[in-house]
Amino acid sequence: MTRTGYVYHPHFLLHDPGLAVVGSPPQPYPYMDPEEHVEHPRRVGRIHELLERTGLLAQLDRIDVHAASLDDVALFHTRDYIQHVIDLSARDGAGDAGQGARLTRGSFEVALLAVGGAIAAVDAVLAGRVQHAYALVRPPGHHAVASMGMGFCLFGNVAIAVKRALARGTAQRVVVIDWDVHHGNGTQEAFYDDDRVLMVSLHQEGLYPSDSGTLDEVGIGRGEGYTVNVPLPAGTGDAGYAAAVERVVLPIARRFRPDLVVVSSGLDASRSDPLARMVVTADGFRSMTRSAMALAGECAGGRLALVHEGGYSQAYAPLCGLAIFEELTGVRTEIGRLAMNDAIRRLRPTREVGLDAERAIAETLAVYGRYWEIAAAASPAAR
Repeated sequence: MTRTGYVYHPHFLLHDPGLAVVGSPPQPYPYMDPEEHVEHPRRVGRIHELLERTGLLAQLDRIDVHAASLDDVALFHTRDYIQHVIDLSARDGAGDAGQGARLTRGSFEVALLAVGGAIAAVDAVLAGRVQHAYALVRPPGHHAVASMGMGFCLFGNVAIAVKRALARGTAQRVVVIDWDVHHGNGTQEAFYDDDRVLMVSLHQEGLYPSDSGTLDEVGIGRGEGYTVNVPLPAGTGDAGYAAAVERVVLPIARRFRPDLVVVSSGLDASRSDPLARMVVTADGFRSMTRSAMALAGECAGGRLALVHEGGYSQAYAPLCGLAIFEELTGVRTEIGRLAMNDAIRRLRPTREVGLDAERAIAETLAVYGRYWEIAAAASPAAR
């Protein structure tokens, strides 16, 4: 079995969200000279470029990707919404598929390919063709809800891929770990009443959507307790994220016993992101990847699929992506070593868990301790 699979297509770079907008909902742009939208093709293209330049691309098993079918997309989204995206994408000029989900002519086809990329990664892992896989797709997906797009996301790539695996019986119990800095509200909606999916979102508290991802959102019906939100304060950094993963995410996930681990891999918690303030370094993403791999190895036969989400620092986020691929392949590169210099290592959040982060973790443990015995994080008991 090949160790690491890779899903990528140059057509992912063709989606055009238009020029920059201000605020949510967008306000009139106040400057004479427009700027590029932060959801720029370069943020994905540069990760692929680094994989080529470092030689890591040769270490990966390329996985073919095809556009998802409309029936696949309809596993989560309404037919009316799908038709709305088709109609917007067929005409000239920018449109919005919901709230901040801008698109132009041809975006629908690229979005179908992105869904297909997530499906291809999950299917390859479940079929045993690779141990784990990374789908470097665009546009992102974790904000899109059933009836509209949100936050740069047109279709729920991860939600659809997981629903498809469950419907086909190739997976029975799935953990979704969303470490994008924004709350994974769309994926949460997809599985809010489903006890077959443990949906865990680590995100900057109150960021986007501003009214979601709170500790009182725990799921409903059969799914109560299976939605786990970990809202973290700005400035949490590497040490705080590692503590949240070790003390909250892993204990619950181990008791859930998944047969597949899926990561919504947003890189916008990085130290240089223009849309967030979490100060996570490339080594922080390396550490979270290592934890996801360990969880998959312990509970799911190593089956791990990562699907790309946000990450808007065109200079630094690609280095975080490279660190993830280095961890997956077990290969260290010179460029990857340069991403962690002494100035970055001296940042206090890389070494210490701040008091605000400690409080956030304690509050999370108190809430989810009603559903999972996680106070003794090293060895939580079953429900």
